Amino acid sequence: MRKHYLDNIRWATVVIVLFYHVNYLFNTVGIPFPVGEDAGIRFMDIFSYIVYPWFMALLFLIAGMSARYALEHQTAGAFLKSKVVKLLVPSTLGLFVYHWTTGWMNVHMGADPGVLDSVPAVIRYLIYVLSGIGPLWFIQMLFLFSLLLVGIRALDKNDKLWTLGERAGMPALALLGIVVWGGAQILNMPVLTTYRFGIYGVCYLLGYFVFSHEEVEERVERMRVPALLVTAVLGVWYVISYYGESFVTPECLKSLLVNAYLWAAILAILGWGRAWCNSRNRFTDYMTRVGFGLYIVHYPIVLAVCIVLYRYTNLPHLLNYFLAWLIELPLSFLVYEVLRRIPVIRFLVLGVKKGK
Repeated sequence: MRKHYLDNIRWATVVIVLFYHVNYLFNTVGIPFPVGEDAGIRFMDIFSYIVYPWFMALLFLIAGMSARYALEHQTAGAFLKSKVVKLLVPSTLGLFVYHWTTGWMNVHMGADPGVLDSVPAVIRYLIYVLSGIGPLWFIQMLFLFSLLLVGIRALDKNDKLWTLGERAGMPALALLGIVVWGGAQILNMPVLTTYRFGIYGVCYLLGYFVFSHEEVEERVERMRVPALLVTAVLGVWYVISYYGESFVTPECLKSLLVNAYLWAAILAILGWGRAWCNSRNRFTDYMTRVGFGLYIVHYPIVLAVCIVLYRYTNLPHLLNYFLAWLIELPLSFLVYEVLRRIPVIRFLVLGVKKGK
């Protein structure tokens, strides 16, 4: 039976990502590559502080749960084949078709427009391609974790690790936050800071081996009230502690406070989601279907919108935030719907085969 609350949490989190990237591009706390040093408003960064620690970790954990459900009905080979199409193709070949535009904007946003004029066109294009990965790091890592998972399953032929995960009671579920904190300390790329293999790998594997059990999901639902209260307390403490500082520094992301907040938030969202959002209608069915595609296509759109609003209008900064949100959302839907109707392009950019 399909777990609709996971679908609903997933697409809702993608929408949060779309809103977050507006705030990220207008940030005032020193995070690299804003559209302008004076483009944002400090108090608007509070939204980013609140969501940044947990939203991608949550997506990885749900992806791990979904991998378990998929592998109950697929062979490992079929599972990997589907991941090649859905994850590897868009995050590699899609760069050459669509996401090079992000690279073009990234290169020219803070530089002289003619900075690469003396570089051969083919080399310029390759630079744009390599600079256009943006949020595609997420699906690149998902593909690597899928490979890792298949390897672990091959070693654990009797499914002992998954069976062990079913025993996690409420205290153990809470204490898994220590494991997540440990993951945050390791396997972090030094320059490409979004590639946090430790914590995201831990979340993915916990989703697969622990949270995919119906009994564990029921326990998480029963924990939802205390988890929400702890999230609120830790969230306020964390925002006050780091307000005005970059929330993407290693010091912040490795701290016990931030990871405790992250874990409490994930437990609260899963618990309340299962209690309140385990249903479907036409709107949620549509959002479930398009959520992944929105994630793939949105970043060049939000980047272009924020650049135009900042550089070519004289509007108040606060209005720029709201206009960027209002323009980005429908444009992302529109671009997705156009691309998914174009043969070959829908495969290369969205990982959608003909007839899907």
